[in-house]
Amino acid sequence: MKKVLAVFFSILILAAFASADVYIKSKMHSDAFSMMGQSQPAKDETIEQWFGDDKFANLSTDMSMIVDLSKNVMYLIDHKEKTYVEAKLPLDFMKLLPPEVAQMMGAMMKVTVTVTPTGQTKTIGQWKCSGYDVALQMMMMPMKIAVWATTDVPMDMQKFANMYANVLKAQLRLDDAAVQEMMKIKGYWISSETTGEVMGAKIRSTTEVIEITKKTPDPSVYSVPAGYKKTEFLDIKSMR
Repeated sequence: MKKVLAVFFSILILAAFASADVYIKSKMHSDAFSMMGQSQPAKDETIEQWFGDDKFANLSTDMSMIVDLSKNVMYLIDHKEKTYVEAKLPLDFMKLLPPEVAQMMGAMMKVTVTVTPTGQTKTIGQWKCSGYDVALQMMMMPMKIAVWATTDVPMDMQKFANMYANVLKAQLRLDDAAVQEMMKIKGYWISSETTGEVMGAKIRSTTEVIEITKKTPDPSVYSVPAGYKKTEFLDIKSMR
């Protein structure tokens, strides 16, 4: 009887583990800055990410992003306005903008990317990481990202790459060529520091992973919150 119970409980544990998704928690800090007469205070927040077999969620205070490969769609969710935009994959970010804004910003939003492996390695938390220098150029506004990435994560890296390509297009407004350059970074970003100058304002932000575990998510993780209104285009305020 004891053996039967042991097998039974082992099956339950394995089934729970098999259905678990990868959960990643990160802390993000942005320095204070002033631009065009307006001041932005320093900000600290927690970012949560969930990776399932065919779903991905990036959850933050102001904006969230959900990728559903089973439906071939991405949802960009604005928590301040309680609205969301549904976009077909592969993502074409310009189609999410009102036509007059897309025409005006088409050339302005062109981003070129150069990724250079540093050859350096170090351990951050429990993860062995490799270093990369990323240079981004948009409208004569150069930005740099120092990245430490690891492949020592409990997820299918090929599936991760397929999902993350669409995430990069949405987060950094990258085209296919820029995304391919970004994909030279092997693995998941454990730590990053972004620095640059935008319209005379010096900006700096950091992100660092503090937890990677396997958990069974609440079904709401991959869903648009109830009561949110669907819109055709992104609000210009949301883009900022």
